[in-house]
Amino acid sequence: MTIAGSTGAPLGKLLHHPGFTRFLSARLLASVAVQMQTVAVGWQIYSITGKPLDLGLIGLSQFLPFVLLVLPAGHVADRHDRVRILALCIALEFVCALALLAFTHSGLKVAWPVFAVMVVFGVARAFSMPAGQAIMPNLVPPALFSRAVAVNSSTWQVSTIAGPAIGGLVYLAGPDIVYGTVAALLAAAFFLIFPVRIARTARPAEPDSWHTLLEGLRFVWQKKVILGAVSMDLFAVLFGGAVALLPAVASDILHVGPDGFGWLRAAPGIGAAIVAITLAWRPITRNVGALMFGGVAVFGVATVVFGLSHVYLLSLAALVVIGASDMVSVYIRHMLVQLETPDAIRGRVSAVNAVFIGASNELGEFESGVTAAWWGLKPAIVVGGLASAAIAGLWIKGFPSLWRIDRFPDPVKNDS
Repeated sequence: MTIAGSTGAPLGKLLHHPGFTRFLSARLLASVAVQMQTVAVGWQIYSITGKPLDLGLIGLSQFLPFVLLVLPAGHVADRHDRVRILALCIALEFVCALALLAFTHSGLKVAWPVFAVMVVFGVARAFSMPAGQAIMPNLVPPALFSRAVAVNSSTWQVSTIAGPAIGGLVYLAGPDIVYGTVAALLAAAFFLIFPVRIARTARPAEPDSWHTLLEGLRFVWQKKVILGAVSMDLFAVLFGGAVALLPAVASDILHVGPDGFGWLRAAPGIGAAIVAITLAWRPITRNVGALMFGGVAVFGVATVVFGLSHVYLLSLAALVVIGASDMVSVYIRHMLVQLETPDAIRGRVSAVNAVFIGASNELGEFESGVTAAWWGLKPAIVVGGLASAAIAGLWIKGFPSLWRIDRFPDPVKNDS
């Protein structure tokens, strides 16, 4: 990696930047809360309706407002205080948790009130993702950036381990207890992030117009390396969205309860955390393109193994590999996007990146729910895994410059 001092900067130096540590702490609490909520919502909906399609509708209800608002949200992140945007989004997620708690206390018997809350939650995600992705270079100096990305990713992966595991265990006491805990964690996250102040780069005033709104989309389209990276991740995860079907797999194939489901939901995070922690100490410096394609191919193969498994421990192991391989491609994609993008349009470019991430996750959940309703659980997962592996081969042909990348680029200047 050619970022000056990045590979030699000790991790302890990150702790000398209080804005970064507060952001990291708030993100950990909020992410754990969201993961707990995801476990509770999925298990609660499936226990009410028993329909795999409804698991997909949970993702769709978040994706629709997200995809409609995320590009304007990126523009907002470039024009306004990114910390304040994050704080307001956490506050809105807090309101969503309270709504789910209220519905559960009233004796929830149908799924549509939860879908309505997930729509509002999708609005919060639409504004939080561009601001959260774009804020990182404002919190640490360039020499610490690659370390900060790895540590930030590690924090996210810790949440994907702890959140589902805790959520599954707490669910045994009732979904209302889960939602109450989620609300408390989000409140703490709000008070952590709100006081953070960041130094913003001076930038020329731009009029509000479609031209400025779509600047991030034009930038990604012109940067074929970024386009290839984010689009490959989109289609690989879109077809390989087995995690959305975990409540049905846990209940109908592996025959475990909410605690076992919680560990299944945590397993991808365990694999991803192992890789993220490794990258925090030893960042990727060579064979960047080949490693990204390899990660996507392994992700697809591991998804096929998960789809064929009837054994709980084998399913856990496959999910760990899914998370580990996905973390490799996520890390490389995030580094490429951030290093290639000027700060003046980083929010809008991050919004485009967020569209691809949101489409692959929430729309992938919907795709998995639909195919499971058509073909059954196991065929839907296996076919999706095969399609994900095939994506890697197709993208080598379509984006040879991405395949040939050996090292990360130097970061662009903020005034470029």
